[in-house]
Amino acid sequence: MKRLIVAITGASGVVYGIRLLKILAYQKEYEIHLTISRSGATALWEELQVRVDLDNFELASLIGFDSEIVVYHRESDIAAPIASGSFRTQGMIIAPCSMGTLGSIAAGISRNLIHRAADVCIKERRKLVLMPRDTPLSSIHLENMLKLSRIGACILPAMPGFYHFPKTVDDQIDFVVTKVLDQFDFDAGLIQRWKE
Repeated sequence: MKRLIVAITGASGVVYGIRLLKILAYQKEYEIHLTISRSGATALWEELQVRVDLDNFELASLIGFDSEIVVYHRESDIAAPIASGSFRTQGMIIAPCSMGTLGSIAAGISRNLIHRAADVCIKERRKLVLMPRDTPLSSIHLENMLKLSRIGACILPAMPGFYHFPKTVDDQIDFVVTKVLDQFDFDAGLIQRWKE
Protein backbone atom coordinates (compact mmCIF):
# COMPACT_ATOMS: atom_id res chain seq x y z
CA MET A 1 0.00 0.00 0.00
CA LYS A 2 1.23 3.49 -0.83
CA ARG A 3 2.04 5.80 2.08
CA LEU A 4 1.16 9.43 2.62
CA ILE A 5 2.13 11.77 5.46
CA VAL A 6 -0.49 14.18 6.83
CA ALA A 7 0.35 16.88 9.34
CA ILE A 8 -1.92 19.35 11.12
CA THR A 9 -0.32 22.49 12.51
CA GLY A 10 -1.56 25.48 14.47
CA ALA A 11 -2.90 27.69 11.71
CA SER A 12 -6.58 28.50 11.50
CA GLY A 13 -8.41 26.09 9.24
CA VAL A 14 -7.84 22.76 10.99
CA VAL A 15 -11.18 21.69 9.51
CA TYR A 16 -9.34 21.17 6.21
CA GLY A 17 -6.93 18.71 7.81
CA ILE A 18 -9.76 16.83 9.50
CA ARG A 19 -11.79 16.53 6.30
CA LEU A 20 -8.72 15.40 4.37
CA LEU A 21 -7.91 12.79 6.99
CA LYS A 22 -11.50 11.48 7.04
CA ILE A 23 -11.55 11.10 3.25
CA LEU A 24 -8.19 9.33 3.17
CA ALA A 25 -9.05 7.02 6.08
CA TYR A 26 -12.42 6.14 4.53
CA GLN A 27 -11.14 5.61 0.95
CA LYS A 28 -8.20 3.41 2.07
CA GLU A 29 -6.00 4.23 -0.92
CA TYR A 30 -3.01 5.09 1.27
CA GLU A 31 -1.47 4.14 4.57
CA ILE A 32 -1.61 7.48 6.38
CA HIS A 33 1.16 8.62 8.71
CA LEU A 34 -0.30 11.37 10.87
CA THR A 35 1.37 13.91 13.10
CA ILE A 36 -0.14 16.92 14.88
CA SER A 37 1.69 19.83 16.47
CA ARG A 38 0.84 21.08 19.97
CA SER A 39 -0.44 24.27 18.37
CA GLY A 40 -2.51 22.15 16.00
CA ALA A 41 -4.15 20.45 19.00
CA THR A 42 -4.91 23.89 20.44
CA ALA A 43 -6.48 25.01 17.15
CA LEU A 44 -8.58 21.82 17.03
CA TRP A 45 -10.07 22.74 20.38
CA GLU A 46 -10.46 26.47 19.69
CA GLU A 47 -12.03 26.05 16.25
CA LEU A 48 -13.89 22.73 16.40
CA GLN A 49 -14.15 21.89 20.11
CA VAL A 50 -12.28 18.68 19.34
CA ARG A 51 -9.95 17.63 22.13
CA VAL A 52 -7.10 15.27 21.29
CA ASP A 53 -4.51 13.85 23.64
CA LEU A 54 -1.29 13.91 21.65
CA ASP A 55 0.49 11.63 24.11
CA ASN A 56 -2.28 8.99 24.25
CA PHE A 57 -3.74 9.58 20.82
CA GLU A 58 -7.03 8.01 19.72
CA LEU A 59 -8.00 8.53 16.09
CA ALA A 60 -11.73 8.33 16.84
CA SER A 61 -11.45 11.43 19.03
CA LEU A 62 -10.29 13.30 15.93
CA ILE A 63 -12.34 11.95 13.02
CA GLY A 64 -15.14 10.00 14.72
CA PHE A 65 -13.98 6.50 13.77
CA ASP A 66 -10.91 4.27 13.98
CA SER A 67 -8.91 3.10 11.00
CA GLU A 68 -6.15 0.53 10.81
CA ILE A 69 -4.49 2.45 7.96
CA VAL A 70 -3.75 5.56 10.04
CA VAL A 71 -0.46 5.48 11.96
CA TYR A 72 0.06 8.28 14.48
CA HIS A 73 3.46 9.78 15.35
CA ARG A 74 4.09 12.32 18.12
CA GLU A 75 5.67 15.51 16.78
CA SER A 76 8.53 15.06 19.26
CA ASP A 77 9.36 11.56 17.92
CA ILE A 78 12.26 12.47 15.68
CA ALA A 79 13.09 8.75 15.37
CA ALA A 80 9.73 7.99 13.70
CA PRO A 81 9.95 6.26 10.30
CA ILE A 82 8.78 9.39 8.44
CA ALA A 83 11.93 11.19 9.63
CA SER A 84 14.03 9.01 7.29
CA GLY A 85 14.40 9.19 3.54
CA SER A 86 14.69 5.40 3.42
CA PHE A 87 11.04 5.17 4.55
CA ARG A 88 9.29 5.50 1.20
CA THR A 89 6.17 7.66 0.89
CA GLN A 90 4.28 9.37 -1.92
CA GLY A 91 4.80 12.66 -0.13
CA MET A 92 3.36 14.90 2.56
CA ILE A 93 0.45 17.26 3.10
CA ILE A 94 0.48 19.91 5.82
CA ALA A 95 -3.10 21.11 6.25
CA PRO A 96 -3.26 23.72 7.55
CA CYS A 97 0.34 24.91 7.49
CA SER A 98 1.19 27.66 9.96
CA MET A 99 3.54 30.40 8.85
CA GLY A 100 5.96 29.30 11.58
CA THR A 101 6.02 25.79 10.13
CA LEU A 102 6.37 27.12 6.60
CA GLY A 103 9.23 29.41 7.66
CA SER A 104 11.07 26.60 9.45
CA ILE A 105 10.77 24.33 6.42
CA ALA A 106 11.95 27.12 4.09
CA ALA A 107 14.97 27.70 6.33
CA GLY A 108 15.79 23.98 6.61
CA ILE A 109 15.25 24.00 10.37
CA SER A 110 13.91 20.73 11.81
CA ARG A 111 12.64 21.50 15.30
CA ASN A 112 10.06 18.69 15.29
CA LEU A 113 8.90 15.69 13.30
CA ILE A 114 6.69 17.78 11.02
CA HIS A 115 9.63 19.94 9.94
CA ARG A 116 11.88 16.90 9.54
CA ALA A 117 9.36 14.89 7.50
CA ALA A 118 8.90 17.89 5.19
CA ASP A 119 12.68 18.25 4.90
CA VAL A 120 12.88 14.57 3.93
CA CYS A 121 10.28 15.09 1.20
CA ILE A 122 12.30 18.01 -0.16
CA LYS A 123 15.65 16.18 -0.15
CA GLU A 124 14.14 13.02 -1.64
CA ARG A 125 12.24 15.05 -4.29
CA ARG A 126 8.87 13.80 -3.07
CA LYS A 127 5.63 15.73 -3.32
CA LEU A 128 5.21 18.30 -0.53
CA VAL A 129 1.88 20.14 -0.35
CA LEU A 130 1.63 23.06 2.06
CA MET A 131 -1.75 24.65 2.79
CA PRO A 132 -1.17 28.07 4.33
CA ARG A 133 -4.28 29.70 5.74
CA ASP A 134 -3.38 33.22 6.77
CA THR A 135 -4.26 36.68 5.59
CA PRO A 136 -2.90 39.18 4.87
CA LEU A 137 0.48 37.82 3.87
CA SER A 138 3.69 39.63 4.76
CA SER A 139 6.67 39.89 2.43
CA ILE A 140 8.42 37.31 4.64
CA HIS A 141 5.54 34.85 4.16
CA LEU A 142 5.57 35.41 0.40
CA GLU A 143 9.34 35.03 0.15
CA ASN A 144 9.22 31.77 2.12
CA MET A 145 6.46 30.45 -0.15
CA LEU A 146 8.38 31.46 -3.26
CA LYS A 147 11.54 29.78 -1.97
CA LEU A 148 9.65 26.53 -1.31
CA SER A 149 7.80 26.71 -4.63
CA ARG A 150 11.08 27.12 -6.51
CA ILE A 151 12.42 23.89 -5.00
CA GLY A 152 9.29 21.96 -5.95
CA ALA A 153 6.87 22.26 -3.04
CA CYS A 154 3.24 22.92 -3.91
CA ILE A 155 1.89 26.00 -2.14
CA LEU A 156 -1.86 25.42 -2.01
CA PRO A 157 -3.57 28.14 0.02
CA ALA A 158 -7.02 27.45 1.43
CA MET A 159 -8.77 29.53 -1.25
CA PRO A 160 -12.10 27.97 -2.20
CA GLY A 161 -13.58 28.60 -5.64
CA PHE A 162 -17.17 29.34 -6.55
CA TYR A 163 -17.67 27.83 -10.02
CA HIS A 164 -19.01 24.61 -8.50
CA PHE A 165 -21.95 26.55 -6.98
CA PRO A 166 -21.28 25.82 -3.31
CA LYS A 167 -24.31 25.78 -1.03
CA THR A 168 -22.61 25.09 2.30
CA VAL A 169 -19.33 25.63 4.12
CA ASP A 170 -18.69 21.90 3.65
CA ASP A 171 -18.89 22.43 -0.12
CA GLN A 172 -16.14 25.04 0.18
CA ILE A 173 -14.01 22.78 2.36
CA ASP A 174 -14.41 19.92 -0.12
CA PHE A 175 -13.31 22.19 -2.97
CA VAL A 176 -9.96 22.86 -1.26
CA VAL A 177 -9.52 19.24 -0.15
CA THR A 178 -10.13 18.15 -3.75
CA LYS A 179 -7.35 20.48 -4.91
CA VAL A 180 -5.00 18.88 -2.37
CA LEU A 181 -5.91 15.33 -3.40
CA ASP A 182 -5.50 16.27 -7.08
CA GLN A 183 -1.80 16.79 -6.34
CA PHE A 184 -1.62 13.04 -5.73
CA ASP A 185 -3.87 12.19 -8.70
CA PHE A 186 -6.60 10.99 -6.34
CA ASP A 187 -10.23 11.91 -7.05
CA ALA A 188 -12.55 11.36 -4.11
CA GLY A 189 -15.56 12.65 -6.08
CA LEU A 190 -16.25 15.48 -3.63
CA ILE A 191 -17.15 18.25 -6.09
CA GLN A 192 -18.55 18.84 -9.53
CA ARG A 193 -15.59 19.80 -11.67
CA TRP A 194 -15.45 22.65 -14.17
CA LYS A 195 -17.77 22.04 -17.16
CA GLU A 196 -18.68 18.52 -16.01
